Amino acid sequence: MEDKRKIAWAMLDEMNQVILGKKQFTFQVLAALLADGHILLEDIPGVGKTTLALAVSRMMGFSWKRVQFTPDVLPSDLTGFTIYRRDIQQFIYQPGVVFCNLLLADEINRTSPKTQSALLEVMEERQVTVDGETREVPSPFFVIATQNPAGTTGTQRLPEAQMDRFLVSLTIGYPDTASEILMAKEVNAGKRADRTSVMMNADLVQEIQKEVENVYIHDRIYEYMVNLINATRNHPDLGLGASPRGTIALVRMSRAAAWLAGQDFVSTLDVSGQFLAVTRHRVLLSRKAEMEEKKKEDILQEVLDSVEKPSFRKT
Repeated sequence: MEDKRKIAWAMLDEMNQVILGKKQFTFQVLAALLADGHILLEDIPGVGKTTLALAVSRMMGFSWKRVQFTPDVLPSDLTGFTIYRRDIQQFIYQPGVVFCNLLLADEINRTSPKTQSALLEVMEERQVTVDGETREVPSPFFVIATQNPAGTTGTQRLPEAQMDRFLVSLTIGYPDTASEILMAKEVNAGKRADRTSVMMNADLVQEIQKEVENVYIHDRIYEYMVNLINATRNHPDLGLGASPRGTIALVRMSRAAAWLAGQDFVSTLDVSGQFLAVTRHRVLLSRKAEMEEKKKEDILQEVLDSVEKPSFRKT
């Protein structure tokens, strides 16, 4: 186990050399992948989302593909299609872009709802069905999707069912001054993602995922997680609270965070540290809160502060 952790920590250090000044963000990205989950990045262009995906795919030894979502992207572009070959007089299946380990879905909220829906089955079931035949995608399979901030020209809101398929919603944000100065100095030094090396493989990732699944959670911690999720359903500023899938996501992310921190059990700090990333995209503001221009992050912090943390006696 410790050898695997050392590899994961080394990979985290590499990620911090690619995305400068964002240690909490890179920690959560790696935790989400080790929890076998998909990642939604809501951010402006140019802050390093594609660079991150390239670096992760290279370090994990994954096959990866990128699709730029526009209104004319079709469901068959994702899932594939069958075509009749006259030379052999047979229908041949042409795989879509989802047949890879890591799919970078850029600006997912610019495409049509029909195309967005085509991504649902593969995200949840890790398979696609074309012309009545079901095919599994490679394992492991991750989606790192980016979307522009709500209200940006040409965007449309993702269905709640699809948002719920993402384990976490993260933002990179602008770099700090020192990090941006370093970027400016390295304009001609080549892409940072190209300097990374392979540190894992698909088999090792799946072994780590199994270890993460076995991280111990006390019953009081389970109760704390459920109380947090329930509190999102009862807050007056939230018109829609997190679903039970949010509870499951919080369990998975908390375990991954504990494993990465070198623990064999989940603490309240692991839960509170991942709560915002797990719930941000699963809740909706009430109409009153929208009119008052309140922010989800502030409301979720209120929820986090209002729920009592379990205490444990030392023995």
